[in-house]
Amino acid sequence: MQTNSNEVLSFNGEQDRVNKDTKLVQDIKKAIDGEFSAISCYKQLAENAPLADEMRQIREIRQDEIRHFQDFSQIYTSITGEKPSPQLTEECPTDYRKGLETAFFDEQQTSEFYLDIVDQAKDSKIKDIFRRAAADEQNHAVWFLYYLNRPQFHDNSNRQNEEGYGAKGALNAEELTFSQALIYAIQDEYLAQSRYSNILDNFGEILTFTRIKQAELRHIEALLTLFERYQIPVPEDDSAQFVSTPENVKDAYRKGVVGEIDNIAMYDRFLSFQLPEDARIVFTQLRNASVNHLEAFRRGLARG
Repeated sequence: MQTNSNEVLSFNGEQDRVNKDTKLVQDIKKAIDGEFSAISCYKQLAENAPLADEMRQIREIRQDEIRHFQDFSQIYTSITGEKPSPQLTEECPTDYRKGLETAFFDEQQTSEFYLDIVDQAKDSKIKDIFRRAAADEQNHAVWFLYYLNRPQFHDNSNRQNEEGYGAKGALNAEELTFSQALIYAIQDEYLAQSRYSNILDNFGEILTFTRIKQAELRHIEALLTLFERYQIPVPEDDSAQFVSTPENVKDAYRKGVVGEIDNIAMYDRFLSFQLPEDARIVFTQLRNASVNHLEAFRRGLARG
């Protein structure tokens, strides 16, 4: 929610609660300090970014934090009659990767913290501002995770990169957020597309692979609707780096079997968590489709 810097916000219903319950005020002050610290740290993080697109995106994230700081400060002044005195609450890592890691975890925790404030507040304007800010923080976390997973933070081994990508990444992750699950899911569908394109390019028209490649495109489209609905940045398709050409058609079917087993296991893990209902429906449909693909590849493997 953007507000004019000269506009004085009025929040009905909260003034009466200030003297009775100061936790809301304390939490808003904590939110102001957090945004103040993020503004400082993200300035340094952007300057340390190795790529121009990362620098631009981090600067855009910093602008979001400035807006949050201004909105929260106006709320604080409106319900206390005082201007906040923001303080830095943490030091900024000088190492770029450590800065990204810190930013990712902070954004995740901050999103949950802001939703707690939404639950506390009675005024609808305060609820709306913090709800929007929570969504912003979750989107920021996704960007930082994306930059952490870029190849420059791995060694030159594609094998090591692959362990953090797609289904393997999802299955290796100790914890998962909904945003991370979506990213791993679309990465794995990207990977399937690249794998089957490579097979068709090298071995010519094979009906099983042609049909399943077309189905994987529909999987990607289904996932993209969730990215759009939940305003999560869509990662670029860099899956080709993890694809190697099979030795022969039988080996192609074997790779298809392994890929679909991993894909099914990934969606099974996602479905074990609490999910938005629309995401649960999509993940279930994609999992069931992969079961059918697995059986098709197994039949091809048996034919030799």
